[in-house]
Amino acid sequence: MNRDRFPGLKDGWARLDGAAGSQVLDSVIEAMADFMRSGAMANHGGVFKAAQQTDELVESTRKACATLLGGEPEGIFFGPSFTATTMRFSATVVRELQPGDEIVCTRLDHDSNVRPWVIAAERAGVTVKFAEPTPDTLELPASAVEAVLSERTKWVAVTAASNAIGTVPDLEGIVAAAHRVGARVYIDAVHATPHRRYDLATLGADVLACSAYKWFGPHVSVLCARPEILDEFHPDKLNPAPDEAPDRWELGTLPFESLAGVRAAAEYMLELDFEQVRAHEEQLMRQALDGLRAMDHVTLYGDAPDRAPTLMFTVKNVPPTAVAKALAEREIAVWNGNYYAWELERVLGLAPHGGIRAGFLHYNDASDTERLLAAVAELAG
Repeated sequence: MNRDRFPGLKDGWARLDGAAGSQVLDSVIEAMADFMRSGAMANHGGVFKAAQQTDELVESTRKACATLLGGEPEGIFFGPSFTATTMRFSATVVRELQPGDEIVCTRLDHDSNVRPWVIAAERAGVTVKFAEPTPDTLELPASAVEAVLSERTKWVAVTAASNAIGTVPDLEGIVAAAHRVGARVYIDAVHATPHRRYDLATLGADVLACSAYKWFGPHVSVLCARPEILDEFHPDKLNPAPDEAPDRWELGTLPFESLAGVRAAAEYMLELDFEQVRAHEEQLMRQALDGLRAMDHVTLYGDAPDRAPTLMFTVKNVPPTAVAKALAEREIAVWNGNYYAWELERVLGLAPHGGIRAGFLHYNDASDTERLLAAVAELAG
């Protein structure tokens, strides 16, 4: 599916490392280069033509991202990474809380949706509670979050899909449970966005954030909030910087050439048939899981009924680093370690070495899966 649109695939490697960053789409590369060549390179807010073109770029990119994520352009702000964006957002909203108020995080999340909340909570005297995944399957049902909610819960931070094992939580149930106690919900959609269309309005969530480099674009984070939330809070900023939301949430000058790439990536995402994408990726995932389950020297982690196409495993008597190196010698790209799923690594007892992660995107095909299975099979004994 669309493999010829991704120049980075031409080297012949089986790129199963997409969970850490996808290959870049041809039109994204062209959009960034065209913007830099066009003479439109200028800061925003000026009265001359190039500055006005930059204004148009920013606004049109907000609109494209709002359409993709089911929000409003006034609720979109851009940052350098999901981690930086979440650090800024959590620090801003948590300092408004009172000692004894509570935040709920989960053991399933990437640490970028855990540690920023923990750091902000420690500074504000706020309590952090953790929702635990189901031990056997590593599911995250709404009941796991409900078990740690209280009338003092103010924010729930939860992933839309585990970046390590692919588990998709019961987001609608979690959002509903949080709202029943008056809490707001911050969703990390970084891992989920290239696989499924998540709509802020449909989910009923308050904030959803992701990173364009996970959906075939450049390294820019995108936060989509209900506009009234961005209006309500006031992040730290420079005195001359705009006071209006969403601009006041963006620190310094935006990477305008990268926004041209974000817009192109968002437009591509809006053209995709996500039912077809999901069917294709799930077929590759089933093929990989069936093959790995048949190998006595492999241990797989996670068996949730709803998963993004990402799997994690270990090989008996072979350290994860050695497994990754053996696969790299066969031009198969996978990740070893904890992939910043810090809490989950400890739940599974895999610290400090973690495991092996392989993930599929719609540009992968059956040959990638076959190469992975053949290479892992060679590691027996």
